[in-house]
Amino acid sequence: LFWLSLNVWFFLKTFLLYYQGLQYYYLHQMLGLGLCVSRASASVLNLNCCLVLLPMCRVLLAFLRGSQKVASRKTRRLLDKSKTFHVTCGVTICIFSVLHVAAHLVNALNFSENYNEDFPSINAANYRGEVSQLYLMFVLVPGLTGVIMVLVLFLMCTASTYAIRVSNYDIFWYTHNLFFVFYMLLMLHVSGGVLKYQTNLEEHPPGCFNPNKTLRENMTVPKAFEELFPDYTTEPFPEDLSVPEPFVQNNFMRICSEEPKFQSHFPETWFWISGPLCLYCVERLYRYIRSNKPVTITSVISHPSNVLEVRMIKDDFKARPGQYVILHCPRVSALESHPFTLTRCPTDTKATFGVHLKVVGDWTERFRDLLLLHSNQDTEILPIFQQRRYPKLYVDGPFGSPFEESLNYEVSLCVAGGIGVTPFASVLNTLLDGWKRYKLRRLYFIWVCRDIESFRWFADLLCMLHNKLWQENRPDYINIQLYLSQTDGIQKIIGEKYQALNSRLLIGRPRWKLLFDEIAKCNRRKTIGVFCCGPNKISKILHKLSNSSNSYGTRFEYNKESFS
Repeated sequence: LFWLSLNVWFFLKTFLLYYQGLQYYYLHQMLGLGLCVSRASASVLNLNCCLVLLPMCRVLLAFLRGSQKVASRKTRRLLDKSKTFHVTCGVTICIFSVLHVAAHLVNALNFSENYNEDFPSINAANYRGEVSQLYLMFVLVPGLTGVIMVLVLFLMCTASTYAIRVSNYDIFWYTHNLFFVFYMLLMLHVSGGVLKYQTNLEEHPPGCFNPNKTLRENMTVPKAFEELFPDYTTEPFPEDLSVPEPFVQNNFMRICSEEPKFQSHFPETWFWISGPLCLYCVERLYRYIRSNKPVTITSVISHPSNVLEVRMIKDDFKARPGQYVILHCPRVSALESHPFTLTRCPTDTKATFGVHLKVVGDWTERFRDLLLLHSNQDTEILPIFQQRRYPKLYVDGPFGSPFEESLNYEVSLCVAGGIGVTPFASVLNTLLDGWKRYKLRRLYFIWVCRDIESFRWFADLLCMLHNKLWQENRPDYINIQLYLSQTDGIQKIIGEKYQALNSRLLIGRPRWKLLFDEIAKCNRRKTIGVFCCGPNKISKILHKLSNSSNSYGTRFEYNKESFS
């Protein structure tokens, strides 16, 4: 609401300034509402071009989320909506860019049709009736840069759609990096100085009477001025023509002492975007320096259902459960990199950290081929451990995510869909090392998969945590429920050591309403953190149920991570 109010306020403030401002009186007479709309939309564009970069400052967001500066959980949850805010600002830029372009096309026509012969300096056209649209668009700097910016913005917006990102992520990645070109053109765009304002309002009030000009051009004056200026009166002013309003207001005549002077605006866009752009560039430089040393890959494990686990070591690498890193492998792609959630975090005793990645696209396929020897490993049931000389891999991060909060609730509900289990794997690994130092005292873990083999990704981890808690006489600390959504019959996770999980394996989909009611009943008058990483369909259901009231006084706070 605050962001929306800012946009409305800037639009209205700028619109009224150009509509009523005396310094824009002559310019507004010539261009009309096109001037007001173009400048008002430009002010909204300045605001959003400033804000759209801030959510991409990942190091800053991770610092704020992990520091004591942001003590409020509600405030930290707002940081988790940074991606949504980035998309919202991007859509706003697209909408108001269209409005800005349309208004300037009207201005280009009015510059030609309403050519002001009295004040040639404020005209962009060369003469009345000139077809100036092409001239303004392709000859002047603002027009040419504006056309290129529209093309860049069109490429970035179309490539950011969900269909393009899913079908070909490379297109999204490369076109989105055109933002730097967009900002450079934006700085040039505002340097043209096509629109000008009047600087000498005291010497020349807009619409005032200039007796020197009247005498010089042998013009007539209204009767209202005959008595005050008899020397300047040459012929009677037509009786049927009333005295123009600008000449007389409240019985006070405004007299010009000189001709109006016009000057181009100093570009304001620099003030808006220079700070965030410099902040973003400094952060990218810091991230480059921090990640310029390759990690040491200790092992690569191929899991069922096309999932690859990579374990690594890096000097001075620290991370919190729920965070993610960005992997860059130059042999796969010189520029492309991808984020992956940490499934194993380094501890005081173990420096190893790791990620699980599902092979679903060109980048992950090429990365898998470089890590694993060509064999028939896809047909194997058990995970395969292979050692070889691995390619150079660079890790950028870690960066924050909503799942860092899962250990800060007394009760947490974690729901995973398929490979969406990865954020919770790091949480489970952390609890396996020791759970007593965290606030969390009860964890509900729901995992929904389509095939039975997917549960084997973290079956060993779940069994070890289950056995550890039983040995410590805390079997109620974690409630594990595994759901197999698609099956032809009764199935079990193969292996005697997985008996604890087989008893918790259910066929079908969770009955979410009953599940929430049961959790609320067992945790009366408590605040429960709800964390979801999975398909949007599950996410929407959980979000709706979290916002619903219950008769037990239990409050659910929803947190989400999405595949998109």
